[in-house]
Formats: sequence, C-alpha cells, structure tokens
Amino acid sequence: MLRSKDKKQVNLIAQTNPKSPITEQYRLIRTNIQFSSVDKEIQTIVVTSSEPNDGKSTTAANLAIVLAQEDKKVVLVDADLRKPSVHYAFSLSNIEGLTSVLTKKMTIEKALMKTNVPNLEILTSGPIPPNPSELLNSKAIETAIDELKGIYDYIIFDTPPVLVVPDSQIVANKCDGVIIVVASGKTNKQSAVKAKELLLKANTSLLGVVLNGVETDNSNYYYYQS
Repeated sequence: MLRSKDKKQVNLIAQTNPKSPITEQYRLIRTNIQFSSVDKEIQTIVVTSSEPNDGKSTTAANLAIVLAQEDKKVVLVDADLRKPSVHYAFSLSNIEGLTSVLTKKMTIEKALMKTNVPNLEILTSGPIPPNPSELLNSKAIETAIDELKGIYDYIIFDTPPVLVVPDSQIVANKCDGVIIVVASGKTNKQSAVKAKELLLKANTSLLGVVLNGVETDNSNYYYYQS
C-alpha cells in the first residue's frame, strides 16, 4: 500500500498487477457493492475518508478499474476540487475538467477523457475554483450527475476528507451511496466515527468502510458492509 504524503502517487494496482491479493480485495468490494444493489440501484458512488492520506484516491481509482474490467461503462470523477490527484494517476491533463463543466465553459462530452483501461473514462477536476463547496452544491452538479447517469453504468466520485471540508457530504447527498476509507494504525477512531455521523446527517447511504494497511492473509484491503 502507498503511504506517501504526495497526493500525486496513486497506486493503480488493479491495472498493473491484476493477480495481486490486493486487487482481489478490490474485486470483493465490487462484489459487495453489486449485492447492495439488490434492493436499490447503486450507480453513483462517493469515495471519501475522515482524514487526509488515508488512501481514498487509490481506492476510488482501483474500484473504478475493477468495475470497468467487468465490462461496465465507468467514469471516475475527481470531485476533490481542492487537492485533485486523479489526473496525476492516469497521466492526464487537468487544464479542463469538472469545474469547466459546472461553470458552463465546456460540455461533459468534451471534458471526458479516455484511459488505457477499456470501459473507463475520467472527468478530472479542472482548474481549482475559489468556491469549491458552492460549485458542488449547485444545480449544475445535479445536471452533470444526471447526464453522466445516462452514459455510464457506474460513476465514482473521489471527494475530499469529510472532516476537512463539507464537499463530500454535499456530493454524497446527491449520490446513491458512499464508501469511507480508513487507514489501519493511522486513522483516529473518533475521527472515523465523526465522519460517519456527518455523512449520515447529510442523508447519505453508507455502503461500507474500506480498511487498508492491514497485512493479514497477504491482503491489504478489507471491506465491511454497513
């Protein structure tokens, strides 16, 4: 597992090492999400954490990859408008992106970018705005989500840590479910509980928690459905 403080480093292990035990754990997360869809369709998923550097971006990216590997049309949206990292992970330009769409400077079709992972496209964050929370709480984001739902089977949102800014709560309220990422030996338990409470108060559906950094049975990632 990556523990670098550099947000540019996101480990795309599901792409580079599909036979890894860690990749298998991402597939398990995928399976659990699909089972969660029995009673309610889950198409839009927010991935967040309580604190920075817990591995949320790595989890979001690899979840998007394993979903795409199952012949699902997937888009990974970088909704971390303060410290975006998805474009670094996939070596893409971030000159235009989500903020360009929300400010009506570009259509979604033009902002979407292809990757070398079949079925997976990316909507980078775009230029960092002065008002991230306001943009994410606008009618424009709801319109963008509706448009993406007409194109993709799954829309994965990488969002900022819950306890840092309200952005994750705002986006999660507009989506089908949220996954919280916590880091073993790093994430404060009270912080994780607080993050869960804030998300539930925002009227979100908690799909589960991904615990990373636990080295048991050669696996680093585990998924606990709520």
